[in-house]
Amino acid sequence: MSVEIVESEAMRQRPDAPAPDAVLKFAPKDNKPPRDDDPTEQSGRAVVALLQQAAHHTNETCDRAMALAHKLSVQLRSAEDQIQQLRGQVEHFQNRANRAEEWLQVIRKEIEERLLTSRGPSRPDQSLAQ
Repeated sequence: MSVEIVESEAMRQRPDAPAPDAVLKFAPKDNKPPRDDDPTEQSGRAVVALLQQAAHHTNETCDRAMALAHKLSVQLRSAEDQIQQLRGQVEHFQNRANRAEEWLQVIRKEIEERLLTSRGPSRPDQSLAQ
């Protein structure tokens, strides 16, 4: 591969050097400039124009996709932060609910020990019904 590059550089430096036979085989037979009304020239220009247009649209599409991906990435990070905050709040309120439940058990036990036992064992059903 490096030999071809060296030959190419050498040919650029010496414009009077003869072209290789493989290149000459595909060279146009006459040295006339291409005509604008030639269908081959028109087709070639049209293909090149379409390729340039496709490349331009591809770049625009890629830019829009990158901008959208960045926007969605920022939104995702924000949502993840919010989820973490909500998880912290859920844990906080679960702890508060557990403590409240424990206090209710303590209060219930106090009520049973102090109020229900002070009335005596003869009427525990009536005190619960009230």
